[in-house]
Amino acid sequence: MLEAHFNQAHDGASRRNAEIEKTVFHLITSRVLKKGDRILDLGCGPGLYSSRLCFEGMKVTGIDLSRRSIDYARAQAERDGHDIDYICADFFNIDYKETFDAVLQVYGEICTFSDEKRDLLLSLVHRALKENGIFIFDVSTRELRMQEGLKNRWYFSEGGFWRPGRHLVLEEGFDYPENDTWLNQYIIMDEDGEVKVYRLWFHDYSLEKISRVLEQNGFRVENAWNSLSGEFYRKGGDWIAIDARKV
Repeated sequence: MLEAHFNQAHDGASRRNAEIEKTVFHLITSRVLKKGDRILDLGCGPGLYSSRLCFEGMKVTGIDLSRRSIDYARAQAERDGHDIDYICADFFNIDYKETFDAVLQVYGEICTFSDEKRDLLLSLVHRALKENGIFIFDVSTRELRMQEGLKNRWYFSEGGFWRPGRHLVLEEGFDYPENDTWLNQYIIMDEDGEVKVYRLWFHDYSLEKISRVLEQNGFRVENAWNSLSGEFYRKGGDWIAIDARKV
C-alpha cells in the first residue's frame, strides 16, 4: 500500500502528485484554507497532503491506520523540519472537541462506509471542528462507476498490490443500483494455496443526496466542485468535492 501511494503511473491508493499540488493550490487560493489554520487530515497515508499544508503555514494533525505510512510520514517530516503531529490510529476513535478549523478527507473514502459509519464519522468531525469550521472531502458519483463497469476477470501476477510474491487474482463486480452501491470482490490465491477474499464496497452520491446527508448531520454546503482541484461543478461529473460548514 505504501508503494501504491507514491506510484505516479496510476491513482491506486492516492492521486498523483500533480493533482495533489493542484488541490492544495486551489484550497489556498480560494481561501478555503488559510495560513495559521489548524487542520485534521483523516486517512493521511504517508502525508502527501499534510506535508504540503504544513509547508503553507498550517498546523496539521494527520491520522492513519497504517503503521508503515505513519512511520514514513514522521520520518519525512523530521527530514523536512515540519512540525506535523502524525498519529497511527483508527480515526473512528478520535475524541477532539472544537479543536480544528478544518477537517480534510480526500479521495472518496467516505464512499466506503455504511450509512451508520458515515453518520458516525460526520458526528466526530462536527465535534472536532471549531465554530464555523469546515469539512473538506470528495465523493464519487454513479457516473464514474458506470464508466469503470463491472469487472469480471482473472489474472496472474508475479507480485504487486495484493502480494509481494506470485499470486492469482479473481476479480468480480456487483451492482446494487437501488442503493447506489457497488462491490468489487477480489479472491487472491498464493502459490502455497492460501486463499483470501477482499471486498471493497462503494456507495456513490449525487450532490442532492450528499447535501441532505450533511444537513441531517449539522453541516451546510458552502461550495461544490467536480474535483478538489476546483473544477467547476456540473451535473454528471465523475466526482463531487465539497466544502461544508459546521452549523
